[in-house]
Amino acid sequence: MAIYIDPPTWPGHGRMWSHLVSDHSFDELHAFAAGIGAPRRAFERDHYDLPAERYAQALRAGAVAVGSKELLRRLTDAGLRRPKHRPPPPR
Repeated sequence: MAIYIDPPTWPGHGRMWSHLVSDHSFDELHAFAAGIGAPRRAFERDHYDLPAERYAQALRAGAVAVGSKELLRRLTDAGLRRPKHRPPPPR
């Protein structure tokens, strides 16, 4: 069980962004994100979008740095991937 973050290589809104995911549960992900002060509105379907200036903070808090492909693989293997074209599972 771990939290993973990819490098801030995703442009948007004049900034660069990373994705933060869990390989265990959304509860674990939300707890980690809250612990580093990420707002819940930064959660999008299956990940948090974190601006580049928060990348080092996430690493210091225990997130594991991985490449984007590895992050996606871990998210998918955990059964937590929620693509845009598919509705989220019922709660």
